[in-house]
Amino acid sequence: MKISFINTERMFTREWFRVYTQITIGAFILAAGFVFFVTPYRIVPGGVYGISIVIHYLTKGVFSFAPDGLPIGTMGLIMNIPLTILGIKILGPRFGVKTVVGFVLSSFFIDFLTFFWGTKPLVPGEALLSAVFGGVLIGLGLGVIFRTRATSGGSDIIGMILEKYTHLPLGQLMIAVDSTIVLIGLAAFQDWKIPLLSWTVIYISGKVIDATLEGLNYNKTLLIITDEYEEVKNTILYDIGRGATLIKAQGMYSNDEKKLIFSNMSRREAFLLKEKIKKIDPKAFITIINTNEILGEGFKTMHETSEL
Repeated sequence: MKISFINTERMFTREWFRVYTQITIGAFILAAGFVFFVTPYRIVPGGVYGISIVIHYLTKGVFSFAPDGLPIGTMGLIMNIPLTILGIKILGPRFGVKTVVGFVLSSFFIDFLTFFWGTKPLVPGEALLSAVFGGVLIGLGLGVIFRTRATSGGSDIIGMILEKYTHLPLGQLMIAVDSTIVLIGLAAFQDWKIPLLSWTVIYISGKVIDATLEGLNYNKTLLIITDEYEEVKNTILYDIGRGATLIKAQGMYSNDEKKLIFSNMSRREAFLLKEKIKKIDPKAFITIINTNEILGEGFKTMHETSEL
């Protein structure tokens, strides 16, 4: 079987250095989350590193060459390699060189930091606090890696394979895979705090991944129906300083013709406009939607967008 990988960047270009620097930083942050916060409390937040944490503690004192237990990063790497090969065989060359570099660096940094730091917690006696900050760092690290269009390997690949054969949504399958790994931690350590802390890490890391990919500063999309559309339009154009689109609409109940104003703006601008519309037309109908990304004049250009 010929193993094929996707490689989209020309080597040693400015973009190549930017992407791989980003992957390196993300892998280091991810590793720090595990070593300083997650591993010391035997938290099992899904994925191959969750399984590796279980193996690490169960093999403590078993092997003379690894008296403290088999290294977590190394075990994660050992599991990621055959999973990636299996994924390529079943799913085709979906996984780029960046994915391989990402999980190799993550494994290296986990073992590197563990070698110098050990498995003592950064915050002793604070398992919940460690779960929170571990989730933040793991989510941030994964988010930085995902922005380069790499995946984290491991349970992602398992989820994709299951999706092909079950036709179930990938998101649901990922939750099922990670939850199964969490329950393995419960069975191994016989402590109900383990799954509770593990699910805390999974939840927080997921939210941080979303925030890293989409950004924290949500803009607003406004849909406004008003009889005073001329005055509202002028307020948007000249007082707020934003553009707007006027769309002809029709009420489904009354069949009356309406004018729908569509506009994008910042949180602050949306608040100011809402206050002004209250005075212009108290009967106006306003829908305000959180918008993760707006591309175009007055917002981000295409060149400023992330690669995802």
